[in-house]
Amino acid sequence: QVQLVESGGGLVQPGGSLRLSCAASGIPFSRYYMGWYRQVPGKQRELVATITPSDNTNYGDSVKGRFAISRDNAKNTVYLQMNSLKPEDTAVYSCNGVYTQNTYWGQGIQVTVSS
Repeated sequence: QVQLVESGGGLVQPGGSLRLSCAASGIPFSRYYMGWYRQVPGKQRELVATITPSDNTNYGDSVKGRFAISRDNAKNTVYLQMNSLKPEDTAVYSCNGVYTQNTYWGQGIQVTVSS
């Protein structure tokens, strides 16, 4: 059974930091393109960051320079380090894994940036 399980979300003040984790099981993780996406109610899902099996990264324009995606293949885990958080970063963040025709999503985790 394939599972992607996010953790590390919560409430943080503007300017603060959080690190999200996504632990994968049931897939050959090292072969997967992994990503983080976010969604606010009433809006389209937005790309946050992706990382390839060879550690090439890509970021959405709104998070460039503030967020960093990384992966640990030994732990089957992808991370999202979020710094200099802004209220507009508030959203449900979801982990995504893609390999050939297979696409899997985590259940999502809430991140709220507020004073």
